[in-house]
Amino acid sequence: MNPDIMKERQNATFDVEKLTNILDGGPEKTKRRREIETLVFNDPDFEEEDPNFLSRSERYDQAVRKSARMILKMREYGIGHPDEIYFFKKYVIKRNHEEAMGLHFSMFMPTLHSQCDPEQARKWLPLANSFQVVGTYAQTELGHGTHLRGLETTATYDPATQEFVLNSPTFSSIKWWPGGLGKTSNCAIVIAQLYTQGNCHGLHAFIVPIRDFNTHEPLPGIVVGDIGPKFGYSEVDNGFLKLENIRIPRENMLMKHATVEPDGTYVKPPSSKLTYGTMVFIRSLIVGNSALFLAKSCTIAIRYSAVRHQSDFRPGSPEPQILDYQTQQYKLFPLLAMAYAFAFVGQYMNDTYNRITGDINQGDFTEMPELHALSAGLKAFTTWATNAAIEVCRMSCGGHGYSCSSALPDIYVGFTPSCTYEGENTVMMLQTARYLVKSYQQVKAGKQLSGIVSYLNEAEHWRVQPQPVAARPTVVDINDLASLVEVYKLRAAILVEMAAKNIQQELQRTKNQEDAWNNSAIDLVRASDAHCHYVVVKLFTDKLGEIGDTAVHSVLSTLALFYTLHGITQNSGDFLQAGLLSVPQVMLISVRIKELLSQLRPNAVALVDAFDIHDKSLNSVLGRYDGNVYEHLFEWARRSPLNSTEVHESFHKYLKPLRSKL
Repeated sequence: MNPDIMKERQNATFDVEKLTNILDGGPEKTKRRREIETLVFNDPDFEEEDPNFLSRSERYDQAVRKSARMILKMREYGIGHPDEIYFFKKYVIKRNHEEAMGLHFSMFMPTLHSQCDPEQARKWLPLANSFQVVGTYAQTELGHGTHLRGLETTATYDPATQEFVLNSPTFSSIKWWPGGLGKTSNCAIVIAQLYTQGNCHGLHAFIVPIRDFNTHEPLPGIVVGDIGPKFGYSEVDNGFLKLENIRIPRENMLMKHATVEPDGTYVKPPSSKLTYGTMVFIRSLIVGNSALFLAKSCTIAIRYSAVRHQSDFRPGSPEPQILDYQTQQYKLFPLLAMAYAFAFVGQYMNDTYNRITGDINQGDFTEMPELHALSAGLKAFTTWATNAAIEVCRMSCGGHGYSCSSALPDIYVGFTPSCTYEGENTVMMLQTARYLVKSYQQVKAGKQLSGIVSYLNEAEHWRVQPQPVAARPTVVDINDLASLVEVYKLRAAILVEMAAKNIQQELQRTKNQEDAWNNSAIDLVRASDAHCHYVVVKLFTDKLGEIGDTAVHSVLSTLALFYTLHGITQNSGDFLQAGLLSVPQVMLISVRIKELLSQLRPNAVALVDAFDIHDKSLNSVLGRYDGNVYEHLFEWARRSPLNSTEVHESFHKYLKPLRSKL
């Protein structure tokens, strides 16, 4: 064990295990998670070659092999509970983009569960569970992604044969990007515009076989393949799908909520949003995934910063740990605090999704709009912040962070697509803004709101007045989280009102709703961002009330205060402009942040240890638990295929002949 990392752990002021239990949801869950972790990491069938040294085809092959073995092993070990399946997959598929059948589990199966009627479920779920059918989710097209209403793929009902005819009528309608579509899947849930009796009824989901279930050859009329190399995700066969008048039986339209009768009569669903249920589910998962990727990045950067020594802090003294530099702390500790904040928000989103989904299954759709708006906004808020944070972690590791041995380049390219898939982030923020503005208008009309937007009920108390900033109340205790949560709430409310009023002003000027919305879009995104920031701060603060251990409560309270104050400094213009804080208060906050950096410093390594990410999951030379970086960095480099021979063949082919010609 590296002596620096040992010293860091000895300096911790809290019990790491107790904090790990909180992150896991209890000691029993920690115990079971570790049992599954041991099961996977001790199984020789899951040994693998470092993908950094493999070609794309080899990486895809290894990913398919791992996914197939994972499925067999889960059956062998009796892994069946959703939480246990999640843990098992997480430890087998150590990198987010290595799962060959990821969309089968994350989108194809959940869609079958949520949108099949009982008869369809009896047919398709056994096929999917036995992997006779390996599915993907084909929604995005060459010409349209996030703007779902613009999708062009058609499904036209033919009552004479009781079949749907699916077609890609244009180049821009070719399905593009679904994971597993290129080579792995034999079936797809295709999202298409439904036409029956001469009318278009919008988007619906259809089960479409795309390859022969025995030979795996593409079926007639199916043009399918891999879209080629990408920024990352080399293991995944993201694909294209062109449908040339493909006929499927009427029963292949998912009909739990909407139906087409044999004669072509359309029976609409109780809510048009039900078609998007799978995306809401995935967006909720992405929030928790943001926390995981950020936790990995912080673990690597903070552990490495504890063992890396650099420069002359004091002339004649040993080189200090770079974690002792205030600038390094200021880079990393806000991200560490954010990782904890997002972890607790992820827990909340999971619980909320399950609760509201239960209500929906009972026919209660009242909270569905809020779930849709919350999942969209938090998906954007957390992925934008995490994506930027991963790069900060990489750069904080200096030159070695650029090496794939650090795992940070891999983490970055594995996470970056989150900002665009399942809804491009700016559009997601605008969807949340639409809900916020609608809620604000309901309050103005006299309605009392419930749920996470209930703070808008207080409109009369915080209405923006044309008065000087000095006339506004600024009594805020910068050390009191409850007081700071209130300030975040007021900021969100004021920005929502400003955006709503801007739309009204634009309407008076342009007389066009669409132009008014577009001309107010910057303000709307700011309002959504402020709303999401308030939700994160509130949930982090609320979590503290559940923690009984004094030492753990103390360090998490420091983290929550640090996250909250740092957020104010990053958005000080909003708070100052609204008169919620004064310039002297913002200056005091900057001083307080420096004090909190010193308070967090002794616990930095212990706080990343509490994430309990095994070295095999982290897969980072720089982030090793034992801190022995340099010897393992050298060992990793020696394994490069370029080192398999002392002299590369290119010397004899090109360099030596060059000499003779000069």
